Amino acid sequence: MRVLGIESSCDETGVAIYDTDAGLLGQALYSQVEMHARFGGVVPELASRDHVQRVLPLVKQVMAEAGTTPDQLDGIAYTAGPGLAGALLVGAGVARSLAFGWGIPAVEVHHMEGHLLAPLLEPDAPAFPFVALLVSGGHTLLLEARSLGDYAILGESVDDAAGEAFDKAAKMMGLGYPGGPRIAALAEKGTPGRFRFPRPMTDRPGLDMSFSGLKTFTLNTINDLGGKEVLSEQDQADIALAFEEAAVDTLVIKCRRAVEQTGDKRLVMAGGVSANRALRAKLAEQMEKRGVQVFYPAPQYCTDNGAMIAFAGALRLQAGESAALPIKVRPRWPLTELASL
Repeated sequence: MRVLGIESSCDETGVAIYDTDAGLLGQALYSQVEMHARFGGVVPELASRDHVQRVLPLVKQVMAEAGTTPDQLDGIAYTAGPGLAGALLVGAGVARSLAFGWGIPAVEVHHMEGHLLAPLLEPDAPAFPFVALLVSGGHTLLLEARSLGDYAILGESVDDAAGEAFDKAAKMMGLGYPGGPRIAALAEKGTPGRFRFPRPMTDRPGLDMSFSGLKTFTLNTINDLGGKEVLSEQDQADIALAFEEAAVDTLVIKCRRAVEQTGDKRLVMAGGVSANRALRAKLAEQMEKRGVQVFYPAPQYCTDNGAMIAFAGALRLQAGESAALPIKVRPRWPLTELASL
């Protein structure tokens, strides 16, 4: 089965073609980061307008790269949620129009299921069941994946997502957007032990997480030093290190509890924050001690991309799913509402 995937949930337009026999045949990604950086974060209306300009040229580009004509496609997968309503509607409208015109089925894909399944694109793919940490700018949650579509939420952030907290901490220091990569780069130059930030909700049982307290502690630390205007580069690096260490420890502690609770010996980590090297290193160290294998997507599949949508869509199309009229998007869409296949 050969499937065209379209991702447009937020600030990246991703298109890819996945073949269940031959694998990934072509992909392209356009990031809006430079456009949104001027405003310190994503502007939904600008995101939607940019998707309108990018989707069809990227579809043509990927079709040519993959050497694929419309009559060779067996279906089109698109992100139907969660995400920004306007951005989702662009991808959904284009995908459904092409599917109708080409006489092939379309299938809705849950954005977070795309991230969850992205490590299955790798040669050393995890088998079900496994525990998954999905950690990005918009979501942070722990779940047990028993089979395709059969997901049990174990814990989630009760306030900010981890990636959102990274972005806001960076903004407090005047580092710009997106903040995650900037915090990680600065942290490598930080002085260990100068600051110690709290590890929220790790002193109580359970798998829920919180990152709003880390933001408050970061702001108080900056103010104690005289404000962001007077921070030296070393101050920024030391704060970045303390913030990253606290966020990483929080996520790792919760993952450790999750595998102990479920007894699973496989852990998947996916989403934009999964590219953080400190998090990968700490998680690998802790899971190795417990005999747990850790799986990640390749770096290009950590952020939003069309490949994960094409892959997830191919699995659902193979199982007989297809999208019905009318065209709908779901800006809020719990993973637990997906059909188990």
